[in-house]
Amino acid sequence: MRVVTGLLAAIFLLGHVVASHAVVRIGEDRGGRIGTYLDKYEAVRNSGQSVVIDGLCASACTIVLGTVPHDKICVTSHAALGFHAAWDIGSNGRAVTNSEATLMLYSMYPSAIQRWIKERGGLTRRMIFLRGRQLADMYRPCYLDAQASSAR
Repeated sequence: MRVVTGLLAAIFLLGHVVASHAVVRIGEDRGGRIGTYLDKYEAVRNSGQSVVIDGLCASACTIVLGTVPHDKICVTSHAALGFHAAWDIGSNGRAVTNSEATLMLYSMYPSAIQRWIKERGGLTRRMIFLRGRQLADMYRPCYLDAQASSAR
């Protein structure tokens, strides 16, 4: 009985260690509903998973920056972040800026991201992109470019 209990404890412990090293890859994610992304990235944060940004992460996808700890996020040379103001569909069927949701998004971002956005005029209807050297200066590199790109 002790052997079985010990074996079960070892399996549980090993499963926990393996799960904590799981990786979520983001590539070509154009965003969507803010609530969906909040739920998704809170689950990632709570699981202890790391995030590899290996392509476009735009709009609501960028919520990952304010939800998952900075040290759990890395970027490849293919990474690009796209930011814009939040919007809703107005009564006339057209997109209308949602100031409250835009402020919420902005306040979630780390201070370096907020400064970068502010230097470019803030969150507006126009998409602004953070990539290359500027992005690499803010987030650690993944050093997985070859594997990450081939996994797409």
